[in-house]
Amino acid sequence: MARKITIEPVTRVEGHGKVTIHLDDRNKVERARLHIVEFRGFERFVQGRPYWEAPVLVQRLCGICPVSHHLAAAKAMDVIAGVGPEGLSPTAEKMRRLMHYGQMLQSHALHFFHLASPDLLFGADADPAIRNVIGVIAHDRELATRAVLLRKYGQEVILATAGKKIHGTGAIPGGINKNLSLEERDALLNGPTPYNVDTIIDWAEDAVEFLKGWQAKNKDLADGFAAFPSNHLGLVRKDGALDFYHGAMRAVDAEGRRILDDVDYADYLKYIGEEVRTWSYMKFPYLKSLGKEKGWYRVGPLARLSICDFIPSPRAQKQFEVFRAYTGGKPNNMSLHMHWARLIELLHSAEIIKQLLLDPDLQKDDLVRKGKKTGEGVGLLEAPRGTLFHHYQVDADDRISMANLIVSTTNNNEPMNRAVDWVARNVISGQAKITEGMLNRVEIAIRAYDPCLSCATHALGRMPLEVEMIDAAGHVVDRMSR
Repeated sequence: MARKITIEPVTRVEGHGKVTIHLDDRNKVERARLHIVEFRGFERFVQGRPYWEAPVLVQRLCGICPVSHHLAAAKAMDVIAGVGPEGLSPTAEKMRRLMHYGQMLQSHALHFFHLASPDLLFGADADPAIRNVIGVIAHDRELATRAVLLRKYGQEVILATAGKKIHGTGAIPGGINKNLSLEERDALLNGPTPYNVDTIIDWAEDAVEFLKGWQAKNKDLADGFAAFPSNHLGLVRKDGALDFYHGAMRAVDAEGRRILDDVDYADYLKYIGEEVRTWSYMKFPYLKSLGKEKGWYRVGPLARLSICDFIPSPRAQKQFEVFRAYTGGKPNNMSLHMHWARLIELLHSAEIIKQLLLDPDLQKDDLVRKGKKTGEGVGLLEAPRGTLFHHYQVDADDRISMANLIVSTTNNNEPMNRAVDWVARNVISGQAKITEGMLNRVEIAIRAYDPCLSCATHALGRMPLEVEMIDAAGHVVDRMSR
C-alpha cells in the first residue's frame, strides 16, 4: 500500500514548515520534500513607501534576525542615497559592524544551545519531554546559564548600537544615528561577568571545544548524517578573509574549485537565478552558470568556512585551521558540521566585538554622509543563516517601486530538501512503523541549517504537530501527534 507521512510543523526552528514523505507499497521512499506553506509578501508591502523607511520596515520580517534585514536594507539605501558601500564614515561602518556581530553572537548562541543541543546531548530517540531546552537546564545548569548569558550579551550589544534589542533604528541611509558612548563601551568591555567581553570570548571557545568533544565521541553520526556534496556561496573580504558585513561574492564547488571568483554583489542577477516549484512558496536559487539542476548551493556557517581563506581573529583562526584540516582543506559537505562552523563563528564574533569596542572611532561624531541620489541599490551581507540579498528600485518621488529579497533560508532551500531526502531514504525507507525518533531525525537534518522560515513566510494561529500514515485507499493506518 502506498503511504504518505506528513510532519507539520517542523519543530525547534524559527517559523513554520512541513515535510511530506511518500512511500511505495514496499515502504520504500519515492520522494521527500520540505514545504514552505505560507506566503511571504514583504516585497509588495514596502512598495510605495519612502526609501528611507526600508531599513526599519523590512526587519519586521523576523524577530530573531531583524538586524540582518535592517543592515542589508540600509546598505542598499546607502547606494540609493549616493554614498555606496565604501562611502560610509569609519564611525558609521564600525557601529554597524558592532551591531551585526552582536547579532551573529546572540543568534548563534540561541540556535545551538536552545534549539540544536538537545538532540546532541540526549540523542534523537530521547523522550521529547526532556529533549528540549528545559532538559538542557536540568542536565547541565552551567551550560544552560552560559547559553542564556551569551545571547544576552549579544542583545546588549544590539541595544547599544541600534537603540532597541529587537527592531532597532540605528542604521539610516548614508550612516548611523548614534555613536557609542564611553559608558556603553565600558559596560560591554569591562563590566562584571557576563558583560566582560573576555569572559564571553572564553565561553565561546569553550562551546567550540564542547562540540568537538561531542563529535569525537559520535564521529560516524557527525560525519555521515545527511552528508552530500554541494556548491557553497558567500561573501569574502578583499583579501579572502571571513567577513559578515561586506565583501565580494565567492562560490566554490564540492571540491573547492571556484565558480564565482570574488565578483561584485551588485551584479548578483548576472549570476543567481530563482526557480519556482509548485509545492512550496519558497523559491529555489541556483547559479546560472551551472543551471537549475546542478547550480544549487549552500550558504551559512558551513559555506562561509568552506569559501574563505582565513578568519581575521586569532582564536577563531586557530579553530578554523583545525576545521579545514579535517577535510584536507577542501569544502566541508557534512550537514552536522554546520554546528561546528557555527560555534567557530560565535567565537569570531566575540573577538571582533572586543576589537571594535577598543576602537576610538566609535566615539566620533561623523555619523552620516550624503551623495547624489540614484534610483537603485543592492545590499548584501552574511546573516547568521547565510547570504542575504536586498535589492530595491526607487521612483522619482523617492518611493520604493521594486523590492527583491533572497533570504538566507531561501538560498538553503534545495540543500534542506536534500537533507530531508537523505534521512527519508536512509532512516525511514523500508520501515513499516513510524517512530518519533525517525521523525526527529528528519527535523535534526533541517535544524542543522538553522532555518528562519518566518523570513520567508507569515502565519497566524496555532499549528499542532500531527503525523499520519495513510494507505492507498486513503485510510489512516497510523497516527502520532504532539
